[in-house]
Amino acid sequence: MAEKITASALKSQKNDFVVIDVREDDELEGGKIDGSIHMPLGLSIRNAKKKQIEDLRGKKICTYCGLVIEEILLLMN
Repeated sequence: MAEKITASALKSQKNDFVVIDVREDDELEGGKIDGSIHMPLGLSIRNAKKKQIEDLRGKKICTYCGLVIEEILLLMN
């Protein structure tokens, strides 16, 4: 099961995570977390099934979507 992290905790631990923005292209206008990787959710799932993101295995991954981006951006900046 995936663990949850708050925006403030992510801010203080950002260097410990690979941050993946799973929003679709048309949702990116609201901003993004500096250093995050943009990989829409559908593509992320396909890449995982095809074992095309093996370089991320063993790393802490934080994904975010449009539902939380405003809160994260407020706290990260």
